Order: sequence, then C-alpha cells, then structure tokens
Amino acid sequence: MDEIAAKAGVNKQLVYHYFGDKDAMYFAVLEWIYAEIREYERDLKLNGLSPDNIIRRLIESSFDYLAVHPDLVALLNDENRNGAPHISSFRNLTPSNSPLLGVITKALTHGVREGIFRKGVNPEQLYISIAGLSYFYFSGLPTLSTVFRKDMATAAALRKRRKHIIDLVMQSLRP
Repeated sequence: MDEIAAKAGVNKQLVYHYFGDKDAMYFAVLEWIYAEIREYERDLKLNGLSPDNIIRRLIESSFDYLAVHPDLVALLNDENRNGAPHISSFRNLTPSNSPLLGVITKALTHGVREGIFRKGVNPEQLYISIAGLSYFYFSGLPTLSTVFRKDMATAAALRKRRKHIIDLVMQSLRP
C-alpha cells in the first residue's frame, strides 16, 4: 500500500479511504484488468476476415497482450494459487461477456463449411488452448530460461514462440 500511495502521489490513508482495504483494492484491479481485456478483444477488428485469419489474429493478440502485460500473468498466478477468490466474486464474468467465444464458434463453423477446418473442434477448448499456450510461456519465463540456459524473453525468442503457437494451433484445425 505504501508503494501504491507513493506512486499515486497520495498518502496511504487516502488509498484505504477510497478502496477500504487491500482486498477491495486487489478486487478493483482485477475488475479493471478484465474490463481492459474485454475492450481489447472488442477492438480486434475481425469482421471481414477469413476464418483462418480470424483464428490466427486471435492467437497473435492473445500472445501479444500477455507480452506487454506481464502484470496480468502475475495477478492470475496469485489468483489461481489462492483458488480464485476474487474472480469468483465477479458478477459479470461469464463466457458470454467475452466476444471471443462467439467469434471462434462462428470462425470454426465457416471454416468447416469452406473446407479449411476439420469438424468437431470444440470452441471453448480451442479458446482455452490458445490462452494456455501463451499464458504458460509467460508465466514460466524464469524457469524456462533457467532450464534451457538462455533468455526466453528476448525479442527473437518471443517471435519464435509466437510463430510456433500460431503454426501449432492452425495445423491442429486442418482437415
């Protein structure tokens, strides 16, 4: 709280007055981040793209978002470690609040119809896989860098991983 107050240029009591306590402030931060993510998703401009370009763009944006928001990875790690006590309290956190599940469903349907995607891909599982492939990389950067004895956070390493994820997911969708 001291560090937050100092960065905000206010005293700690003002922070406590506004949020109430650390838990309420943490909850507010998570709500703000999820709102920011939903706005980012809405701004992807996927209309008019082919089904394969829609999926590719979703993979790219998932990776890119985490690359520039390492704080999200840290917050989600803490939330997961503690059993999701804050996120489970979100009133408006449902799959329908993310436009991406609907976009993925529609892209898969059109892709099957056009013969570029195989039948039977579950949109929810694809969503989780896309998120997980990027999330694990960023949450594991310190250990991955240690295990492989190289900096996995360099621009070249990030480009290589991003391309691999795109190729892996796109190949998994082919008929």
